[in-house]
Amino acid sequence: MSKLAQLDQLLEQYKQLNYHQDPVLNQRLREVQSWLKQRIQHTHQDFFQQPRHELMAQYFMNRLYGGPDFDPLAIQIERLLKYAHKAEKIIPENAIRTGLKSVGLALLAMQLDEEVAQQLLKDYPANTPLNDEIMRQTFIKLDQADARYKQLDLLDELGESLDKYMRSFIMYTAFKMCKGAAHKYNFDLMYEFIGEGFVAMKPLKSAAQFIKTFTVEERRIVNNVHSGKENPFRV
Repeated sequence: MSKLAQLDQLLEQYKQLNYHQDPVLNQRLREVQSWLKQRIQHTHQDFFQQPRHELMAQYFMNRLYGGPDFDPLAIQIERLLKYAHKAEKIIPENAIRTGLKSVGLALLAMQLDEEVAQQLLKDYPANTPLNDEIMRQTFIKLDQADARYKQLDLLDELGESLDKYMRSFIMYTAFKMCKGAAHKYNFDLMYEFIGEGFVAMKPLKSAAQFIKTFTVEERRIVNNVHSGKENPFRV
């Protein structure tokens, strides 16, 4: 079986998302994602702004939390699957494995955020500005706590994979050597998606430790919301 077979499943899940056929839902989803990213940036501001953390923070915001950047990547994934045998020769196996975890996390974020957007459209006019209280009530109504905890568990697993598979000098050298071939076969976005993980890791002593620090605080936020704490998003 192709090492990229899991991508086919992820792509099918992506196609099933409702926002593709619903412009109003699509707009609300973008607003939800914007609110979430601003909240995350605020919560982790001091941590993210440390010089050695900036690149990994950008990787989180631009790649692992979905958003418009995922749409062109999904198109390229569909094309890549048609040439899986070539892609597997171009991209090292451990890089593919870690890339799959990253793509899966980005998709999970979009699935959860779409649920939030759908609930908002049920409860409020489509042009209602989002604020902390509206989002708090929506999260509670959806009861996404278990799914959000699972998302954070998968993030921790990604951190371990980054440390285990992507810190090897030989692996990084092999990956860089694939750049020309990736460009030749128009796999640039997928190559960059994985490559940014390499670059983001370089200043860190441990990607797993960075992610663990992030997920500990995020679990506190999820617990605050679902335990009824006032102002649950404030540090």
